[in-house]
Amino acid sequence: MEFLGKNKTYLASKCGFSLANINLGKKRNSVPSADTAVKIAQVLGVSVEYLVNGAEGAASKAKAEEEKQLMLYRKYSKLISKCEKLPSEQVNFLSQIADRLEK
Repeated sequence: MEFLGKNKTYLASKCGFSLANINLGKKRNSVPSADTAVKIAQVLGVSVEYLVNGAEGAASKAKAEEEKQLMLYRKYSKLISKCEKLPSEQVNFLSQIADRLEK
């Protein structure tokens, strides 16, 4: 949920659960029923397998990477647009500056 920027209230709303039930289930560290797990997985965009044991299948990993790339694009889209308008030597110069700042 944190990666997606969502909280328990969002999850409860989208899944049709009460926030109290989510808090209770989390407090008790209980495992949801199969149909509940499917709803949660669909809302969060992950596999049920990932919810159960933290492991992702290849499709889930690809989807997670795609979501990450989309999030980064949204975050830096204005900067990307500005860089696309610059001559290549200025883009290279900015890249060198970024490399030095990274160290």
